[in-house]
Amino acid sequence: MEENRSQYRAFAMLGLVMLFWAGNSITGRAVRDDIPPFTLAFGRWLIAVIMLLPFALGPLRREWRAVVAGWRWILVLGVLGVACFNGFLYKGLHYTTAANALLLQASIPAAVTVLDRMLFGGLPGKLHGVGVAVSTLGVVAIVFKGDPAALMQLRFGLGDGLVFCAVAAWSFYTVLLRKRPPIPPAVFLFLTFVLGALAMGPLAAWEAAQGEVVKWSPHVLAAFAYVGIFPSALAYFIYNRATADLGAARAGQAITLMPLFGALLSALLLGERLMPYHLVGMALILAGIVLSALAMRRRTAAA
Repeated sequence: MEENRSQYRAFAMLGLVMLFWAGNSITGRAVRDDIPPFTLAFGRWLIAVIMLLPFALGPLRREWRAVVAGWRWILVLGVLGVACFNGFLYKGLHYTTAANALLLQASIPAAVTVLDRMLFGGLPGKLHGVGVAVSTLGVVAIVFKGDPAALMQLRFGLGDGLVFCAVAAWSFYTVLLRKRPPIPPAVFLFLTFVLGALAMGPLAAWEAAQGEVVKWSPHVLAAFAYVGIFPSALAYFIYNRATADLGAARAGQAITLMPLFGALLSALLLGERLMPYHLVGMALILAGIVLSALAMRRRTAAA
């Protein structure tokens, strides 16, 4: 019973993570004319590093031997989950539509399930597979506004290839989190965020050299604060913990909640209307997640 409660709590916390990440997309859209994209990404990771520094410095000094011993996996996970994922995604969105990007990201749960099976022999079960398929169908309903004919108008190019690289990076990150060295979570996040800041720094400098500068204002400062705290420091901490509790495949499925929360936040904050296809997509996404939760409950009961 206690294990079931722990798993349900992990699912709920993943929902909070996706809310933060959907808010990150809304924030990026709201300040797209005020902050260059790589500058926003650099500010995001720099703020997250500064935020974690007081919590990570002491444990880092005490656990430096474990950090040195596990530096390879810290590097791999930091490059995949922070630098590569965000770099490819931000760049890809310069050349493709938001709809294409959302559709490609909807493949993350299936990719995580396949990679988990290939690399570690993970067997999530048939019911979980059905849940992933139903949730993905919900994402498709939202992305294509409930119009099947829109599938025939899909066009893929350079931007979609870059977003696909981001999807691959995040899928590997999720599956390989089990290889994270035994160091305090604050230390692990601090080091991976440092890698993210180092990767985005030169790109932000390049934007500045091209004359793309930040148009400072109170809402721009608020945007930097939000992306540095909620979808970065807090969201990554919760996601990593939930992945450890639920396994890579089930944690990866939570990605399908992003368009659901994105639609709700767009309606609340940007005045966009909720349409019937939004409701259909939301119902399918939630149904798929419920099916996966039931699959986990069955497996726990059988064990």
